[in-house]
Amino acid sequence: MSAAADSETTRRSRTPAWLSVTLAIIFGLLFAYDAWEAVGNLVGMSQLAGQLETTLSAPGWIVLLLGIVLPVALFTAAYLLGRRRGALQQVVGYVVGLGVSAILTLDILALFGPGSLIA
Repeated sequence: MSAAADSETTRRSRTPAWLSVTLAIIFGLLFAYDAWEAVGNLVGMSQLAGQLETTLSAPGWIVLLLGIVLPVALFTAAYLLGRRRGALQQVVGYVVGLGVSAILTLDILALFGPGSLIA
């Protein structure tokens, strides 16, 4: 197989730019919703700690901030890994990233629980 044929195959397997951008926007909104939920958790736990006249513990701050950073990092990884791939591969990457975000969020909450986040 010649280099020109190999280049042509690579060119055909890429997703059109408009479709790649559309997928990034749609899945970016879903990841942004996860991050927004994490911001809500941080604000809610801070208010709860304030009502109890205490503060968030150091692990509590780490867990709650990690909940904000994690969806952003997973979206970035899914985008960077999928940007030169086909549409189906991009969708799978985004869905896997959303699943990992949900699983890690639930694991963190189950491991620590709301009571251990407050000092």
